[in-house]
Amino acid sequence: MNVARLASRPAPVVPPVVPALIWVAVLAFFFAQIEVQIEGGEGWATGLPTWRIESHWLLDIFWGGRAMTGYHAWAFPFIALFFHFPLLFWGYWSLCAQCRVLAYIMLFWILEDFLWFVINPEFGIARFDAASVPWHKHWLWFAPIEYWIYLPLAVFLLWQSTRNKSKQR
Repeated sequence: MNVARLASRPAPVVPPVVPALIWVAVLAFFFAQIEVQIEGGEGWATGLPTWRIESHWLLDIFWGGRAMTGYHAWAFPFIALFFHFPLLFWGYWSLCAQCRVLAYIMLFWILEDFLWFVINPEFGIARFDAASVPWHKHWLWFAPIEYWIYLPLAVFLLWQSTRNKSKQR
């Protein structure tokens, strides 16, 4: 294999959607496993030795009414930085690439949250409901309202990021 020829190829800044979605699902599964090992049956860092802000009007607006914890104050930006790393690594940014990264972050958190219940022996699908999950304060039908907000938004951002292939790079 000609190394010089490989080095001269433009780096794929925006990966194909399907393999990337599979990778997001794998990452969500692994992070859900980490959280299950850390939290056990006490979701939203309830039993962790971390600081908590239980109520504040900004939490109602930006956090779905959930408590802000030291754990989440570090976990959420870590994941955002992790997903932005390819843009930094390749030294490239575009609006299409940013839309795709934001979509993947949203999908990651929805999948990770749902998988936490699926794989957690203290919960399972049977206990994925408003009565068993007090940290998700707002539910619509059978899922937290954030799922219904961020899933269509993520699909829209993914669609936007693939509309014009010439703008993807």
